[in-house]
Amino acid sequence: MRIDATKLTAIESMVGEDDQETEEFHALYAQAAKFLESFRWCAKINTSHFGLGVANIVAVFLFEIVPRSSSVDSFLWVVAGDLPPAYLVTDSAPNAACALNEYIVEMRKWVDAVSTGAPTTDLIPVNVPPTIENARNLELRLEYLSEEILADYQEDLAACQ
Repeated sequence: MRIDATKLTAIESMVGEDDQETEEFHALYAQAAKFLESFRWCAKINTSHFGLGVANIVAVFLFEIVPRSSSVDSFLWVVAGDLPPAYLVTDSAPNAACALNEYIVEMRKWVDAVSTGAPTTDLIPVNVPPTIENARNLELRLEYLSEEILADYQEDLAACQ
């Protein structure tokens, strides 16, 4: 699936509605870049783009990386914010809204597994212990993302269905 770059903004051009929001988006970008660079398979980041976000809550970035292995994709979405960070391949996410939707789907699998006592080892990695309390807290954030943020991206979400 091709990435729709029409709604992406180069990090150097990323601005919010005011200076504070711009700083908050840049802080989320720094968090996302640090997360991605923490993996041994990421030799370096070539380019970065902002896809969508709500300051201090969530942001979706597209990174082009230099992978250390041919088995690693060179384009990855990264979701960062007031929730567990994650990277996602672009195969079924042609735009940032689809990437955020995929993030929600994968994180809900983790929430469901924790809630039922099932193993989480084959699920998307989450950087908190698999406790009922953490699952509830994450589910509340996922509901917010789905109902309050993705609700504004219905046209973009049609591209990933």
